[in-house]
Amino acid sequence: MTKDGQLWRPTRRRLLQAGAVLGTAQLASPFVQIARAADVVKIGMDNPLTGTYAALGKNELIGAQMAADEINAKGGILGRKVELLVEDSTSGDAGVAVQKARKLIDRDQVNFIIGNVNSALAQAIANVANEKSVFHVVPGGHTDSVTGKDCHWNTFRVCNTTQTEANAVASTLVKKAGKKWYYLTPDYAFGHTLQAGLEAAGAKLGATKVGGALTPLGTTDFSSYLIKAQAANPDVIIFLQAGDDAVNALKQAVQFGLDKRFHLAGAQQELEVLEGLPPEARVGTWVFEWYWKQPKVAGVDAFVAETRKRTGGKVPTARHYFGHTAIWTCALAAEQAKTLDAVKMAKAMQGFQLPPEIAMMPDGAFYRAGQNQMIGDLYVGHAQSKGADDPEDLFVVDQVVNGKDVSPTLEETMCKQDWPA
Repeated sequence: MTKDGQLWRPTRRRLLQAGAVLGTAQLASPFVQIARAADVVKIGMDNPLTGTYAALGKNELIGAQMAADEINAKGGILGRKVELLVEDSTSGDAGVAVQKARKLIDRDQVNFIIGNVNSALAQAIANVANEKSVFHVVPGGHTDSVTGKDCHWNTFRVCNTTQTEANAVASTLVKKAGKKWYYLTPDYAFGHTLQAGLEAAGAKLGATKVGGALTPLGTTDFSSYLIKAQAANPDVIIFLQAGDDAVNALKQAVQFGLDKRFHLAGAQQELEVLEGLPPEARVGTWVFEWYWKQPKVAGVDAFVAETRKRTGGKVPTARHYFGHTAIWTCALAAEQAKTLDAVKMAKAMQGFQLPPEIAMMPDGAFYRAGQNQMIGDLYVGHAQSKGADDPEDLFVVDQVVNGKDVSPTLEETMCKQDWPA
């Protein structure tokens, strides 16, 4: 931890320092003390900048930088400037992610650590952060265990669990498409738990699995998997891929004409994927975890406007939102606890309701006590080839689902936090 009196010297690794003032609404927390140039609060970000999930990781970074600029414009964290140190975890190498986490914690002495998009890497980073007693926020790694059976007192998560996503969309899939489901699933923690979640949610509604295949991370040719899916004659082919894998899988499915014979759908979908698809492949029923088009929801218009300034006019995605919320979670934890002590910050965030301008959801968002999982809204709807008013409006929200209604109970999550004495 940086101590009072240590000189603050900008280096090429200090990627974010006191930035431009962002004109957002005033927040509830008292950011009134002027930041001292002689001291900083370091936030380490261990996230993919290369590989299958590079686009998702880079957008989380943009959101994180925006949040850090906002916080510094309000006086920093406990009167100290925020400095964001960024490491490329890669998209799928847990060994690299762990090495980078240790580097940020041990050498760079970060006060907080953020990461990861990849669920397996998020869990690996969580284990290191727990060993070192560092406050950790997972922006966008979804597998249930992170805030479930392998949860830690110091790890908080912004994005939803896979079971929550599955519960949110299952009834819509049954109503719109049918009860015979075939799964194409990425072969790692995220895919496994998302499929398990959909199977459990679907079973309660009479849906059955008629087949499935596991696809390696980084698959480019899905033809053999699509042929098998077609042969199973399902009502729905469920795509659980993310990032570049999702783009390749859906593009090839439409090239094969499968969208004319089956309903193509899934649970989690992302604007990055829809933007990467040709218009004819923007089809299906999905869940978005945040969407940029939310009239009259606090903070959204300002967030969209600032993101457009930083991205050449492109609207924010859920990944920008995840990165932004993760950094603000760190700041809010410190302000609530009035300290950078990880245990006190984690305790201060039990049941904490995010300010509306940070939550940016109709029903708000909060961190569930005893699990550290953010509970917010989910957006169930369908993809569209092109927006009527904006070319990036590629998703139609048919239903906003309150996360409190579809999240597993605390007991069902199996999270048992082992707090320090």
